[in-house]
Amino acid sequence: MQLYNTLSAEERAQLIDEAGKERLTLSFYAYAKIEDPKKFRDELFIAWNALDALGRIYVATEGINAQMSVPADQFEAFRDTLEVYDFMKGIRLNVAVEQDNHSFLKLTIKVRNKIVADGLNDDTFDVTNKGVHLKAQEFNDMLDDPNTIVVDFRNHYESEVGHFEGAITPDVENFRESLPIINDQLQDFKEDKNLLMYCTGGIRCEKASAYFKHQGFKNVYQLEGGIIEYTRQIKEEGIKSKFIGKNFVFDHRLGERITDDIISQCHQCGKPCDNHTNCANDACHLLFIQCDDCKAAMENCCSTECLETIHLPLEEQVALRKGLQVGNKVFRKGKSDALKFKHSGDLSTESLGKVTAKPETKDIRQKIKVKKTLIGKAEHYYSKSKIAQFLIENKELSVGDKVLISGPTTGDQEITITQIHVNGGPCETAKIGDQITFELPFRVRLSDKLYKIVQA
Repeated sequence: MQLYNTLSAEERAQLIDEAGKERLTLSFYAYAKIEDPKKFRDELFIAWNALDALGRIYVATEGINAQMSVPADQFEAFRDTLEVYDFMKGIRLNVAVEQDNHSFLKLTIKVRNKIVADGLNDDTFDVTNKGVHLKAQEFNDMLDDPNTIVVDFRNHYESEVGHFEGAITPDVENFRESLPIINDQLQDFKEDKNLLMYCTGGIRCEKASAYFKHQGFKNVYQLEGGIIEYTRQIKEEGIKSKFIGKNFVFDHRLGERITDDIISQCHQCGKPCDNHTNCANDACHLLFIQCDDCKAAMENCCSTECLETIHLPLEEQVALRKGLQVGNKVFRKGKSDALKFKHSGDLSTESLGKVTAKPETKDIRQKIKVKKTLIGKAEHYYSKSKIAQFLIENKELSVGDKVLISGPTTGDQEITITQIHVNGGPCETAKIGDQITFELPFRVRLSDKLYKIVQA
């Protein structure tokens, strides 16, 4: 029984494009007691894989937290897979404001200790004693109450590009950090203030509202369905948005525009900008805000050091990042000394600029758009001599051709063929059916595919 992905992100994107069908990006969560999370995980994978549903999902003994991409024509069938479980009957699905068929390119369901890392001992308080849920208009009305304190329970890189007017925006990198900081700041307001909280989809506030009620706060409220549901309601009901800017999302889009206000700056030149990017240097991957001009000049890099690195030979790049743990830097944009214009913590609601036209969806997986032809697959790698073996299954490959080697572990690696060996001897052109070998500065896997890059 298949319980894992068999296609790389590159291959999945190509299939999605070829199918030409619209997909819906959505999210949902549910707190419930799950006796066997592993069994639950496997059941979901089988059901969702059959529907070509993709996404990033966490399951635990306390429930499920999911962000997904589902074919539009399979939406009801997908909902039926949820209705099988009593605790997900009638569950609200937060459908994204802006759609992108490439928002998720794999189906990843992981069993975790918690569906959101909050650092709390749930046995010390009643997690079901939550705050009052407010719809969009009710939330707006309470924002206008001078007796209200509104808190953003997202991270600094999320609130920097968009937040509710007058919100407290903690300078934190994760939800776990925000709880004790906010609790300490608001100690003098437990009795007489309305504590109003919000997050992206509502899940962080479910736990936070119960925590703050346990801490002695009397009037605790939360935005029902988070910013995503708020946006849907204000659009449907013609309500004025009190959220300004862009809503950061954790898929390849990195953001949904809520209003035309740009409230953040390019971290490199200071120009009004709210488009996040990841540094192109594989040894960095820092998340930061970068305008189109700086993106072109810096080639998607956060610093001159990273720009110099990406132009080194691939073998040198691999050697430089060997042993580095870069995953924990992805969301630490506010901590990099390489960025001159950066803000965190208490943010202004002043609009620095306006979006004059609806921006095109930013696709951070740029290599998906490289024009290429699949010509073969990896068969072996000889580690001592650093030689890779491929089988040519389609078209020809010649010395001087530029190729892309792609796989779930290898990633996307572009090289130019300088020498080919067929049947042990050098050859200028390999044909269909040939087993070829050539030197590579990295290891390939059997799941890797060999593409020939087609020059525009």
